[in-house]
Amino acid sequence: MSYAKVLVGVLLFITLATTSTAFTCNTTTAKSTCNSLVDYVSPNTTVLSTIQSLFQIMRFHDLLGANGFPNFTSPNETLQAQQRIKIPFTCRCENGTGVSDRAPVYTVKKDDGLFHIAAEIFSRLVTYQEIAEFNNIPDANNISVGQVLRIPLPCSCDEVEGVKVVHYAHVVQPGSSVDQIATEFGTTTPILLNLNGMTSATDLQPYQVLDIPLKACNSSVNSSSLDYPLLVANGTYVYTANDCVNCKCSSANNYILQCEASVLKPSSKTWSTCPAMHCNGTSSLYLGNVTTSTNCNQTFCAYSGFTNKDIFTTLATESTCPAGGPTGSPTSSPGSDASKTGMQGFRWNFLFISIQLIFLCFTLS
Repeated sequence: MSYAKVLVGVLLFITLATTSTAFTCNTTTAKSTCNSLVDYVSPNTTVLSTIQSLFQIMRFHDLLGANGFPNFTSPNETLQAQQRIKIPFTCRCENGTGVSDRAPVYTVKKDDGLFHIAAEIFSRLVTYQEIAEFNNIPDANNISVGQVLRIPLPCSCDEVEGVKVVHYAHVVQPGSSVDQIATEFGTTTPILLNLNGMTSATDLQPYQVLDIPLKACNSSVNSSSLDYPLLVANGTYVYTANDCVNCKCSSANNYILQCEASVLKPSSKTWSTCPAMHCNGTSSLYLGNVTTSTNCNQTFCAYSGFTNKDIFTTLATESTCPAGGPTGSPTSSPGSDASKTGMQGFRWNFLFISIQLIFLCFTLS
């Protein structure tokens, strides 16, 4: 093997091993958890049930909804090697950053190393240093078969410029640009730069985990509901109200949350059947029904929340005219000086190590 190939491999290792994935999360409400998403790229061909098991996703239809897959998709559906899939999980905000709440955990197997677990099994969503620190492992080279590790997936519950969003941890692929990523996910370059503490688009690194704020559909869910705030990102759907209600979000519906009675059985042991979902006190108007439609507006029966006893609805009006003008994507304040300094420090350290390795290769040749 040539020294040049060795050098490339070592530099790639340094990049993957030292890039931090921590997201800022300063939410201080009593309920400091939220629903978040991360990328996952399987190194091998697998099936959806294996992905569900790896990330301990309790409900299979949550995995389907996060990816907009049909609700009749089989757990044995094949996922091709290198195919990207979104993983839904609960994020907890603490000490100024967000991490996955309790799940996933991983049990160490024979021949596992922390770098292998971070870079290959969990698709570079975390670094091996972060796993070691989060699990109080003093020596990253010393782990045992059967040892149970918590995997701190990066996430956030923060609003972005006063707007509630679904934070999505996206692993940057080689050749990607900030502009391309912004366009793909319906945001803007300044938003991504500010949210991720980057001073310019040239700061973007391959395999960097980027915090992307996904726009969520507007809803009629009130603050007293057990699922408030119900944030559903564009192209996804969720089951709520003990699985009695299915809500989906689509930009084609002008980002108005569309909810209807689901076909699932209630997940609550106190509900033998789903409560009635009549609207406006009538027995003929149900959740999701449209009552009137004039010009570019229509009035429909919208989901407004649930309690341990009831599911609530309300009449709401939405515009059916084609969306136009500004996208309305949220903006955020610039990243802290500390985060910028940290990234600049990484780049200088990377350059210094690279020069040393190049000098070493010429010395040995």
